[in-house]
Amino acid sequence: MSNYIPVLLFLVAVLGLTGLMMAMVIFLGPKRSNPDKELPFETGSAPSPGDARERYPVHFYLVAILFIVFDIEIAFMYPWAVKFRQLGLFGLVEMLVFAAILMFGWFYIIKRGALKWK
Repeated sequence: MSNYIPVLLFLVAVLGLTGLMMAMVIFLGPKRSNPDKELPFETGSAPSPGDARERYPVHFYLVAILFIVFDIEIAFMYPWAVKFRQLGLFGLVEMLVFAAILMFGWFYIIKRGALKWK
């Protein structure tokens, strides 16, 4: 149980510092408001009137999911690079297999046209 005391102290310190910063922003920050600040911000363009429940093409979601999948897969390469010398030839072969599977998936996605904007 004593192994968790540093983690608990760190958590208390983080929450305390976060609370202190939030309080400083609330009490010390400027409170000047104007009509421009009250407008909703939508990617730098003026908001357009209309129905907010408009349908979006599935392609947007597909690109986002593919980005997340490949981004996470690339993140798995960092620990491998850190331990590269200790893993030796076996680690190199395993990473080459992993990279080959990623490349196969990437070429499959390109061949299917998942990244083409219509």
